[in-house]
Amino acid sequence: MIKTALVPIAEGSEELEAVTIIDVLRRAGVEVTVASANEGDKLQISGSNGTHIVADKMLNNCAESTYDLIAVPGGLPGSEHLAEHQVLDILLRQQAQQGKLIGAICAAPALVLASKGLLADKIATCYPSFQQSLEAKEVDSEARVVVDGNFITSQGPGTALDFALQLVEQLCGVVKSEEVGAPMVLTTSATAYY
Repeated sequence: MIKTALVPIAEGSEELEAVTIIDVLRRAGVEVTVASANEGDKLQISGSNGTHIVADKMLNNCAESTYDLIAVPGGLPGSEHLAEHQVLDILLRQQAQQGKLIGAICAAPALVLASKGLLADKIATCYPSFQQSLEAKEVDSEARVVVDGNFITSQGPGTALDFALQLVEQLCGVVKSEEVGAPMVLTTSATAYY
C-alpha cells in the first residue's frame, strides 16, 4: 500500500527543509502532496531565502483528505502563516487524535505544533532560539531529531536530511530509510587541500 504525506508550505517557509522533506519522501515512494497555504489560488510561494516553490494544490483543498504523515517545514514567517491556517489546524488535530505521524522542523515545532498544545505530553526539539519557549513535556536541545510516539521534531536546515530520513523510517521502516539514504553518500567529515 502506498503511503501518503502532506507537506504544507507558505510564504517564508524554509525552502531547504521543505525541498529536503519532499525529495526524500518521494525517493522512498511516498505519495507527497505539497500544499500552498496562500490566499486565493496562488500555488507558488517564495521561501524564507527567496527561492520559489510551486505547490501541487491549495491547502484549503486538502480539508477532506487524510494522510499517513503531515510534515511541516519551518522558516519565518512561513511557520507563523502555517500556524494560523484553519485547514492545517483541523488536519493536525485530526492527525494527532488518530495517532498518525506528525513531523515538524525548525520553528514549526514551537510555532505550529506547540501553539496548539500538541506537544504538551511529548519530548521534542526545535530551532535553538525557540527552545526556551517550546511548550513540551521536555525539550531535548542536543538531539538533531527527536521521535516521541507519533511526533518527529528536528532543529533546522542542517538537520533536514536526518529529519527526512527519520520520517521515512517512521513511515516505511528502517530498511526503506537505509535504502534511500545509502545512495546519498552521507558523510560527516570533509577533506581540505591548501
